[in-house]
Amino acid sequence: MPDTAPNQTSSKPRRWTVVAAGLLLLALALVVIYTSRGAFLSPLAMVVVAAIGLAALLLQLRLHKDLTDQIHAPLWLNVLGLVFAVSAVIADLLHLHPNLLILAALGAVVCFAISGVRVLQGIRRQRK
Repeated sequence: MPDTAPNQTSSKPRRWTVVAAGLLLLALALVVIYTSRGAFLSPLAMVVVAAIGLAALLLQLRLHKDLTDQIHAPLWLNVLGLVFAVSAVIADLLHLHPNLLILAALGAVVCFAISGVRVLQGIRRQRK
């Protein structure tokens, strides 16, 4: 009988994936717990949740060493999403027109969502 279990080699990468997912869930839980109910009506809350989701997806991609060679998140789209997110925060801090805040937040969420969809499509194609 061998001394090592057959699943021992595959459990190590999976363990880090579970730990990373747990940490990101903890971050999302902290955002939800320490945010008042009225703050979730703010477009900035959507940006924060979308950014945490994209970070989770990119961390998942980073932890799978076999996937990172061929699948990349579109950098220009993530940078554009960050520009929209920062402009939404600035529009909120400077009390600019509410439509500008909503458009900037929506732009950030859309950029993060498209980037996430592109990464998920790449993962799906590679697993087939």
